[in-house]
Amino acid sequence: MDLEDQYDKIYRYCYFKLHHRETAEDVTQETFLRFLDSDQYYEKGQGLRYLYTIARNLCIDEFRRRPCVPLPEDAAYPDAENRILTSLSLKTALDELSVEEQELLLLRYANEVPVADLCRIYGLSRFAIYRKTAKALKQLQDKLKKEEFR
Repeated sequence: MDLEDQYDKIYRYCYFKLHHRETAEDVTQETFLRFLDSDQYYEKGQGLRYLYTIARNLCIDEFRRRPCVPLPEDAAYPDAENRILTSLSLKTALDELSVEEQELLLLRYANEVPVADLCRIYGLSRFAIYRKTAKALKQLQDKLKKEEFR
């Protein structure tokens, strides 16, 4: 496993979860520090699984720690209306999926984690991963069609 290649993927994962660049960078760095501090999982061939487990737990800890902050009134720009509407439609459709389905789609398609590694991360068979992914994609597609997303 190439740690430099995984760094960007873990950062994307953390950013997806936390929606804050600096915090995602800090959590990503802490993830790798903890990963490098313990080599027992890496030697067993479970490095990627352990890396994502650390990242997920740190994101959960960070999310619990921070207070809710309302968005400012001037958050949107008038020239980006179409992009914002597209983003909101996609975000709304994704939010209707379960957390596990969202995470699975993120890992599989945004971070391009191989199915074999997903099997180890989730402790499921290859068939179960394919089935869960197909189900999540179908639900997402149906929700986007319902909102007339193109």
